[in-house]
Amino acid sequence: MTSAPIPTEPIGDIGHSSRYVVIGAGAVGASIAAELHRAGVDTLLVARGAQLTALRDKGLTYVRPDGAHQLRLPVVAGPDEVELAENDVLVLATKSPDTAAAVRDWAWRPVKRADGRTGVAATDLPLVTLQNGLDNERTALRSFAHVIGGVVWIPATFVVPGEVVNHADPVPAVLFLGRYPAAPGTDPVAERVAGGLRQGGFTVHLVADVTAHKAAKLLGNLVNSLDALYPPSELRDAAVAALRAEATAVYAAAGIVPAVPDHTGFGVAEIATHPRVGNSTRQSLTRSTVPETDFLDGEIVLLGRLHGVPTPAAAAVQARIHRAITETTPAGSLDDTDLAATLPALKKRPLQPEQAADLSPLSPGLQSLTVRYGTATDDTTRDTVLVTAQEIYRRAAEPAPPVLLDVRWALGDPHGAEHYRAGHLPGAVYVDLDTELAGAHAPGAGRHPLPTAQKLQSAARRWGISRDSTVVVYDNSGGLAAARAWWLLRWAGVPDVRILDGGLAAWREAGYAEATGEARTRPAGDITLNGGHLPVLTADEAAALPATGTLLDARAGERYRGEVEPIDPRAGHIPGAVSKPTGENLRAGVPYFKSTGELRDRFADVRGPVGVYCGSGVTAAHQIAALAVAGIDAALYPGSWSAWSSDPSRPLATGAQP
Repeated sequence: MTSAPIPTEPIGDIGHSSRYVVIGAGAVGASIAAELHRAGVDTLLVARGAQLTALRDKGLTYVRPDGAHQLRLPVVAGPDEVELAENDVLVLATKSPDTAAAVRDWAWRPVKRADGRTGVAATDLPLVTLQNGLDNERTALRSFAHVIGGVVWIPATFVVPGEVVNHADPVPAVLFLGRYPAAPGTDPVAERVAGGLRQGGFTVHLVADVTAHKAAKLLGNLVNSLDALYPPSELRDAAVAALRAEATAVYAAAGIVPAVPDHTGFGVAEIATHPRVGNSTRQSLTRSTVPETDFLDGEIVLLGRLHGVPTPAAAAVQARIHRAITETTPAGSLDDTDLAATLPALKKRPLQPEQAADLSPLSPGLQSLTVRYGTATDDTTRDTVLVTAQEIYRRAAEPAPPVLLDVRWALGDPHGAEHYRAGHLPGAVYVDLDTELAGAHAPGAGRHPLPTAQKLQSAARRWGISRDSTVVVYDNSGGLAAARAWWLLRWAGVPDVRILDGGLAAWREAGYAEATGEARTRPAGDITLNGGHLPVLTADEAAALPATGTLLDARAGERYRGEVEPIDPRAGHIPGAVSKPTGENLRAGVPYFKSTGELRDRFADVRGPVGVYCGSGVTAAHQIAALAVAGIDAALYPGSWSAWSSDPSRPLATGAQP
């Protein structure tokens, strides 16, 4: 599908001298108009009902963290009271249910051009859409030739006519603007619109794909209907998680990859005289006006029906809101009993408080991922992941010594077996990563796809692994290869697998003897394996994760930034992924894992469900091991960059930022 070229005519010379006609005087529209007006930008606010009456009679009481401001804004009731000019900017700030009517009212209004001719708004003026949901830009595009989609992050409240409270601090709002649909190159009209808004004190980001930012905002908005009906509770947290899980599955089916918005410098301040009263849906229910639910939960329901993805939770919440409107249910007046009746499946999997805080929209199979960071006070978790050379030496004399696996492998070095024969831990079995810890190559699966559980079971039995075995894996590269065996065996159901901290170097440093040649054949084991004991990500889930959790890129920084790519088809990283090179899990200059405290510090910025990828799914396992030491569960994207970069339809990012 070819994007339409950006028109340069007859759109006027939009800039700081333009007039911003803000259509809709609710929390968002009135805040936008108030800040522009305070900054001296020509502004006209379009209001209706009790808000229009109050603004005409007494003006706007605009409350900010620095106090209340009484403003006399130019205000009109609608297009019949406005003479549009060539340099006007139409800013649509109505609720989403009112978009179609507002577009119809304004699109075909006459516009006075500088050359004396008369045009129409639909072709002569840009329309900026600032509503929630994914439907408004498409609705606007039916009439307006130049649509600039907008996402607004603003904690503003409108409950009392004539009064709007904006808790944003230090800037009044953060906006993301982009041409809809996306077009190649820069959009000079969007740039000029952004310039005027920045003059009003707003932080404005121009983005290439505004729909991705709309999708990210929608994930956050899925709490709105629940907040309008129910007070905070553990069950409500579980309901939010269920809604976001459905949405993520729908996004994946629809090919929507949410963006990772940058809220740097933006916060929310308490205002003692005006405590916050909830989000926009709750405010609508309080004012007895129609909320946006059909364009929030209802948008997920629509997409699910279009793409064959069940969305029972979103459909139930949408229906419950409409019932509340019919019954004039007071905002926030329902309890957990009603919520459990609305979403009965929640009773089957209640969340603990620490889980509810961290759960975000992933597929249902990944909902068990939690960040346990900071809950442990000792190295108990570390001892389930790592083992010392001294402990292996001590246990070697026991009746059932650990099964030792030597995973000598490095990218570009095919001589692992030779290195093994030259010196290894006594009794260790050599494991070939390329053939025994990876499956058959298939299109789109990456360089090291996961083997089948049956293939891995055959190899594990040959190595001597039984159900009650302790398995120790090691290499001569700080665990970068051995961690693949650690992860894969745990994924397949081996209960006790450890990585030798320091690898072969630690054994040698302790002064223990080595064996050479081939190891003596061990008795066959009887382990039964099946996959799925550790979570994995599909490509679509990896793409969606940055919007709600953390996706870590474990490759070297120069590969992440796209400066070099020694092996894969394209250079760069998955959009939204954060660079955390695997090598930095190790202490400087030695092949030992950093201390538990150091690893917790390293991953202190990790939030929500966590996923990891690397080049081909090998060294990412080392990252997952380091995260486990720090008390953080993580999922592996097995195909990693080798699979992602082989698919030309997958986007990529370059540079140091996600």
